[in-house]
Amino acid sequence: MRDTNQPNAFEREFSIKELLNDRYSDIKYLLQFKTLIVACIVCGAVLGALAAYFKKPTYTARLTFVIDDAKSSGSMSGVSSLASQFGFNLDGLGGASGVLAGDNIEELVKSKKLIQNTLLSAYDDKQTLADRYASAYKLDKEWLEYSPDGKTIRFPLNGKNNTRLQDSLLHEMTELILEKGQFGISKPDKKLGFFEINVTFKDEKLAMLFCRQIITQSTDFFITTKTKRLKNNADRLQLRADSLEKLLNSKTYSMSNTARVGLDLNPAFTEEEARMDIKQRDKIVLSTIFSETVKNLEASRTMLAQETPTVQIVDEPDLPLKKNRLKYPIAIAAGVIILLVFFAAFKLITRKPLKPESYT
Repeated sequence: MRDTNQPNAFEREFSIKELLNDRYSDIKYLLQFKTLIVACIVCGAVLGALAAYFKKPTYTARLTFVIDDAKSSGSMSGVSSLASQFGFNLDGLGGASGVLAGDNIEELVKSKKLIQNTLLSAYDDKQTLADRYASAYKLDKEWLEYSPDGKTIRFPLNGKNNTRLQDSLLHEMTELILEKGQFGISKPDKKLGFFEINVTFKDEKLAMLFCRQIITQSTDFFITTKTKRLKNNADRLQLRADSLEKLLNSKTYSMSNTARVGLDLNPAFTEEEARMDIKQRDKIVLSTIFSETVKNLEASRTMLAQETPTVQIVDEPDLPLKKNRLKYPIAIAAGVIILLVFFAAFKLITRKPLKPESYT
């Protein structure tokens, strides 16, 4: 009886030589259909050329900027630059902190909130970037069936009270921009502080305006987030200084009137002198408090100026933008290769198996 635990004596072992021979026999078999191969080459080339001709070009807007943050230019910046040459990232160990730390900038610029705010900015006097994007990518027609009044969905400038339908379409446009790679931000050189924004759309003007508006939205967000606490403190000190100034001016005028009236008073009445002394004392106290408040206000303004980052645009997109076309040689080569692969796969799958050799 045959032992089932023993390996199959007739099982074929893997052989590279045999594998190469099999592939060689496949090629010899396919070369029998030379006429069909030539037809596939011609048809693939024609299809590739047609694809390159009918495919609409896209346009890429490129913008580079650098952020000058006083807090990030400390002693750790040199160490981080040195470590980056050896493949280490020390951005989180020192230098910038909070919203401008490390790779936070890239994530912030790609946030859905900033992208949606950018889409709601003006394309021209009649439409927003969202309106133009929906038109360029046929989303306005696709979503027409969801419109309750049968009209194209439009977006008001800087819309704050959008309907549920408008928010849904805006969300889909944001997802398409991020998922299809139409918008991206990167740091070309980790050792430098330059950031590069690339926007690729079918509409040339839309790509340029979106690229410019996204950096404007991001700059406002950077500065607001970075300086919000100090700005609120400076505003409170300014209000207090204004109030003290009004009180001090009022006391000054009151002191002047009291001093003028006091010249005509009978020296026997000492009560008026006491009132003058009290007003003089109040004026001195108010003057001291006002001086300290103004001093603190100026110190707060100085700190605010030091903490405020500067976003400097290095290269800005201008028309005409870089045009991305499907090149004819690449399209033709791709068409020929794809059609030949399908032809070879079909022929090899439908090939009749060879009759097994008889063994004596």
